Amino acid sequence: MLQSKDEPNPRQICLKLNEMTPKGGLFKGDRKNVHPESNLPWRISPEPFWLNVDQQKELEQLGQSLQKFYIAANTLYHQSAKGIQPSWIKQYLDLGKPNYITEMGQWNRIKSQLPLVMRPDLILTENGFRLIEMDSIPGGMGFTAQISHLYSDLGYELIGGRNGLVEGFYNALATSINSQDPTIAFVVSDESESYRTEMQWISDEFNQNRGKSYCIHPSDIHFDDEGLFLTDQNIEHRIDAIYRFFELFDLKNIQKAELITYFTKKNSIRLTPPPKAYLEEKLWLAFFHHPQLNSFWKKELGKIAFEQLSTLIPKTWILDPRPIPPHASVSDLEIDNIKINNWDQLKGLSKKNREMVIKPSGFCELAYESKGVTVGHDMSEEMWNKNLQNGLDKFKQNPYLLQVFHKAMRKTMHYYDFFEDKVKPMRGRTLIRPYFYIIDGKAKLSGVQAVVCPPDKKILHGMVDAIITPCASYPENR
Repeated sequence: MLQSKDEPNPRQICLKLNEMTPKGGLFKGDRKNVHPESNLPWRISPEPFWLNVDQQKELEQLGQSLQKFYIAANTLYHQSAKGIQPSWIKQYLDLGKPNYITEMGQWNRIKSQLPLVMRPDLILTENGFRLIEMDSIPGGMGFTAQISHLYSDLGYELIGGRNGLVEGFYNALATSINSQDPTIAFVVSDESESYRTEMQWISDEFNQNRGKSYCIHPSDIHFDDEGLFLTDQNIEHRIDAIYRFFELFDLKNIQKAELITYFTKKNSIRLTPPPKAYLEEKLWLAFFHHPQLNSFWKKELGKIAFEQLSTLIPKTWILDPRPIPPHASVSDLEIDNIKINNWDQLKGLSKKNREMVIKPSGFCELAYESKGVTVGHDMSEEMWNKNLQNGLDKFKQNPYLLQVFHKAMRKTMHYYDFFEDKVKPMRGRTLIRPYFYIIDGKAKLSGVQAVVCPPDKKILHGMVDAIITPCASYPENR
């Protein structure tokens, strides 16, 4: 699949990729089981992950669909606050959040602002993609962009191209503000330290070819009456835009966070993702399938986006412990053709019937990087019952979701085994992560990351025994 005339063998390609990668890679992952000669904390493949043309087209359409979804979700929340839409929408989304967080999300100056970076997590199944969640503060652009450079330089034509993830990111930030020569700051908190190296790499790329950019700690920020600035070599630089690499649930622990949000409210800086905790909830996946909101979604999304998301988003329910009237049931939730009227009916289910996932919706540490995800058929009945009850008990502090489990299809990829010094096959399950940037108001697919996990893994995410690689698409005549 190489586009160049000279085709080195797969082992040479992997070693070349490793050699071209900075020692330690751009992500500080768990390296205790990584070979000391490997510069990446995951398995290296000699080629990209291949998608067909139809899959690439579906991803390109997904960017438009998700942008419409975010716009509609933002509208729905504000209309719920005004009483135009049901009040329970805002009530659910505000659960467990302090007043200063919910008030922040309703500031007029940022009312229409949405994230400039969208990255869904897509499971690749035998029946196509399934969207299991949206990452509210996505990382990975840096190390995916860096390895995209490496694969491109070997002759591969990647989705988004060699520089799509960097150029798209800069253009998204630059076009969102009124400045001909913007200063962009990547603000990375201590809690997000593992992403600092890749954010620094992106910042360096911006500086080399585009404009002024800095990767800084929150403590590096200074202020005056006009806004925020940073100091570099005794020169002050006014900050125009900030990419926020810290979580809103942790805001009280972030140095100078109040300054950042204050000047965001004054419209002195563009903060992205905007401080809208309600947009960072997985509850939206449950709302999408709620029958009372069906007409709203159809109207706001349009036919193409609505049909695409209806296929991609698994059935999802909120674990709300409040009693359901005897004549009612949980919408569209049945086990063995029996409608569910009480969550206790889900306790004691057989392994087959508990092919479902329990996960926190957001606004807590467990809601990120799959930390709080449990898979029903991958645990004992006793543990399933315990996790289900835990999700119900946490409703007022951090709502949990119940979601239908979709099994990822198996696909063979090859990787270089440093311990055995050879390229080996691995039949794994794949997580596809497309990166969309909002540039001049339009979503653009700028790169795609594939995470191929060992077949015994039910929860797919980056890990030392996974293959992580950018995606390319087969030629149409293949």
